Amino acid sequence: MPRPSAHLGLPLAAGLFLWGAAAPAQTDFRDLTPTERAIFQSQIREALLGLPRHLLPDAPPPQIDILGDAVQQDLTRLSDSRAALFAPDLPGFGPADATMTVALFTAQDCPDCAAAEADLRRLAETRDLRVTLLDIDTHRDLAQALQIDLAPSYVLPDMMLRGHIPLIVMERYLPQ
Repeated sequence: MPRPSAHLGLPLAAGLFLWGAAAPAQTDFRDLTPTERAIFQSQIREALLGLPRHLLPDAPPPQIDILGDAVQQDLTRLSDSRAALFAPDLPGFGPADATMTVALFTAQDCPDCAAAEADLRRLAETRDLRVTLLDIDTHRDLAQALQIDLAPSYVLPDMMLRGHIPLIVMERYLPQ
């Protein structure tokens, strides 16, 4: 007997269910011969195995990555903007050849920006960290290309963080 294809699993299972419900009263699984019963069970098994895993009750939930495309787009934007963000000749502090880099977008008269810069200066004293300081208005094209619309915003080589991040949290984003 040919094996039903996986894409027929759900319609076949539904058809078998409806066939059983619409079958005359005298039709009974127990009336089948052992061979017919084995064939019928095999067909049901094949139909159920053809169902998508997420329809089965004990199946793990499907993995859904709703932010996957957005994350990939952000990483592409970061990669494309690397020189504009982390060039050693840009204003900032820390060794030009530091192993860790952060670009900090700030704005005039922004108390959180001053606190963010002070926190990063403290981190640069104990870590191999270079911080680029970028004014969000002066570097408007770069900020728009990265979709940054809030100061302060931190840009690391592999992520962007919006708003002031407390020092203890920022330490966790930077490797030792």
